[in-house]
Amino acid sequence: MSEAAAVGQPSPDQILQVGFGFWASKTLLSAIELELFTELARHPLPLPELQGRLGLHSRSAQDFFDTLVAMGFLDRTGNIYRNTAATDLYLDKRKPTYLGGILEMCNHRLYPFWSHLTEALRTGRPQNEVREGSMPLFAALYAEPARLKEFLRAMTGLSREANRAIARQFPWANYRTFADIGTAQGDLAVQIAAQNSHLQGIGFDLPEIAPIFEEYVEQNGVVDRLRFQAGDFFNDPLPAVDVITMGHILHDWNLETKEMLVRKAYEALPKGGALIVYEAIIDDERRRNTFGLLMSLNMLIETQDGFDYTGADCSCWMKKAGFQETRLEHLIGPDSMVVAIK
Repeated sequence: MSEAAAVGQPSPDQILQVGFGFWASKTLLSAIELELFTELARHPLPLPELQGRLGLHSRSAQDFFDTLVAMGFLDRTGNIYRNTAATDLYLDKRKPTYLGGILEMCNHRLYPFWSHLTEALRTGRPQNEVREGSMPLFAALYAEPARLKEFLRAMTGLSREANRAIARQFPWANYRTFADIGTAQGDLAVQIAAQNSHLQGIGFDLPEIAPIFEEYVEQNGVVDRLRFQAGDFFNDPLPAVDVITMGHILHDWNLETKEMLVRKAYEALPKGGALIVYEAIIDDERRRNTFGLLMSLNMLIETQDGFDYTGADCSCWMKKAGFQETRLEHLIGPDSMVVAIK
């Protein structure tokens, strides 16, 4: 018990923990950048050999590794370091479960951009590449195929567990066809097809995405039931299917665009068809889903006018478009989906 708590005062512990939170965050991000967990996934290593393999200076190497032990990301026996079960599964680059791609992006892009949050709050303007006069995020990504592929892999890592939950939870047996709008690498479409062998699906995105999507679909053995359809969801009609999915799409845009995309989904669906929208949906009281609220601040940093929203907000847009029935379902962690039936 802290001294403040002992005398009946509020404890400052949480304030200090969050205020210094960037220390812990950057330690983990640097470990991923150094490919520490990938190295240890091969086999445990003693301190001198691990230090040498990563090219670290002797002054700080032990402190660095032991900090990761204290944080729960490494185990240590004597001076032998090894991954935990979680870091071995999720932070080894050679495993298909690797989700470090999104954290690599956090390290290279978001970490420096978030230092300008105060300016963003005062001005309402993005603080990413646009701040320095470069192209907007999506334009820059689509202009560089290698960088685009890296970004899409990162999005897959962030979304995979929620994608699997959608593939399990939604009553797919009642439907025959689906389209994933803004499909990116195509993991949501792949997970749905892999768990529901009767379905035929479409990945809908800009033409530049086609080879990345097709490669990923082939790697996952569902090429016979998934195909790519090139299109721009601002200007082209959406595919006519039984179910339309939109994952991490609506929060990129302003209210008018959000409502337009929901309306286009309604127009493309048959009677009885379904729209699934999912993200880190903020709880209706805006008190509990911290990640969802932080993600909305990230949209301030990254986009011109995007923002995250509550389940009630999304349901309202769906009913305004004409959907008769909506429901909110939790998926995993901070992610939930809002389902609308036409």
